[in-house]
Amino acid sequence: MSLTTLVDTETLSRHDDDPRWVVVDCRFSLSDPGVGRRLYIAGHIPGARYAHLEGDLSSAVTSTSGRHPLPSPNTLAEKLGRWGIDKNTQVIVYDDTFGAMAARLWWLLRWLGHEAVAVLDGGFAKWQREGRPVTEELPRITSVPFHPTVNSALCVDAEFVLQMLGARRGLLVDARADVRFRGDVEPLDKLAGHVPGAINLPYEDNLDFSGEFMSDDALREHYLAAIHERAPDEVVQMCGSGVTACHNILAMEHAGLPGAKLYAGSWSEWITDPHRPVAKG
Repeated sequence: MSLTTLVDTETLSRHDDDPRWVVVDCRFSLSDPGVGRRLYIAGHIPGARYAHLEGDLSSAVTSTSGRHPLPSPNTLAEKLGRWGIDKNTQVIVYDDTFGAMAARLWWLLRWLGHEAVAVLDGGFAKWQREGRPVTEELPRITSVPFHPTVNSALCVDAEFVLQMLGARRGLLVDARADVRFRGDVEPLDKLAGHVPGAINLPYEDNLDFSGEFMSDDALREHYLAAIHERAPDEVVQMCGSGVTACHNILAMEHAGLPGAKLYAGSWSEWITDPHRPVAKG
């Protein structure tokens, strides 16, 4: 049976020599885009490949896009094949930010039709804390063909969001920190605030004090309280650039609330058009 949301460190450790399992290191920092690769070279989970958020998991930024536009499906599929991932592969993704970056690749694989992908719960920090093996050795990889089947229903664009809010249907959820949502501060984008009508559920609220995801029951209670009577597939998740919003989608999936969509461009795309409304507070 494939893993489709989270995997614990013990389960991953038991599959350290399983050729059907591929591990991908997604460490990345918005303030230092090169640090993730440097950390990977200095030490990573044995067998792990490295995926760079901007170089591998995004396409080029344009004047009308957000900061991390979705990659071309064919380009990403070619990279996945070079990493040894095909339809029979169980993919495990991890980072050192409690899944905030790894969830992006989790979502992208599902977007391309690959369901067997899970985020390492607790990430690299828990793996190290437990004294599990770390290596500088780069993996030997045999390329395979990866054939994408894009599920376009998993994401929406700005026009969809405008129409949804105008019709007062669905629910837009913003995964950014509350101070950014309110517009008190904005360290990354040119304009502060949020999309009018959105509610704020910071992705950090999916985690317990250890940095692991809360239990599926606790997550289910958390999200049901927010979405009320709406069906999960009426929920659209966004953030600053379409990355940490995937963390909320992952949490909902793990809680048995599947179907939430991603507004991939998110806030950084929304504000490229001055005609789109902005709210604060």
